[in-house]
Amino acid sequence: MKKIFVFAVATGLMSLAACNSSPREQAADNIESNTEAVADNLEDAADDTSNAAAEATLENTAEAVRATGQNQADDMRTNDADTNLSNGI
Repeated sequence: MKKIFVFAVATGLMSLAACNSSPREQAADNIESNTEAVADNLEDAADDTSNAAAEATLENTAEAVRATGQNQADDMRTNDADTNLSNGI
């Protein structure tokens, strides 16, 4: 019973923490989620192909998509999108 209570409290605290995230953090999380989904689909396609060159290309593309998504999410979290600080403008 004690473990269930601790689990319920922990779940409640995590949901409250998610509600307090900023719109910028939510946008960054969405970017990561979307690019992760695209990369997963590319890897699934790579697994389904019988052509080794196509498989390697799809897997490399999946890695590039993940890296781009991570960079965009990091940029969203650390820079002000309205002032283009990441561009130096």
